[in-house]
Amino acid sequence: MRRVARSVEREDHRGEPVDLARLFVDELTWYMREHKVSRADLAQSMGVSAGRVSQILSGEENLTLRTLSGVVGALGAEVEFTLHSVEAREDLAEDHS
Repeated sequence: MRRVARSVEREDHRGEPVDLARLFVDELTWYMREHKVSRADLAQSMGVSAGRVSQILSGEENLTLRTLSGVVGALGAEVEFTLHSVEAREDLAEDHS
């Protein structure tokens, strides 16, 4: 089953800027759940401790692209990014209203 990508809002429900690291961690957590990958499995694949995986998945630290790449590679997954201008997305939303 392919998951439909979520769009990133500029602000969360509290009106604060979206935390891209949190969004990425949410996607990782979803992927791991869907593919039945435990934190211990991920730690073994990455060659790190289970504690390090917990740190990564906590969403509390500023993760580097190298770390994120390592997690994605260990999961045997890939990441797709698509950037759109805010104006184009707002225009699209108005067209569907």
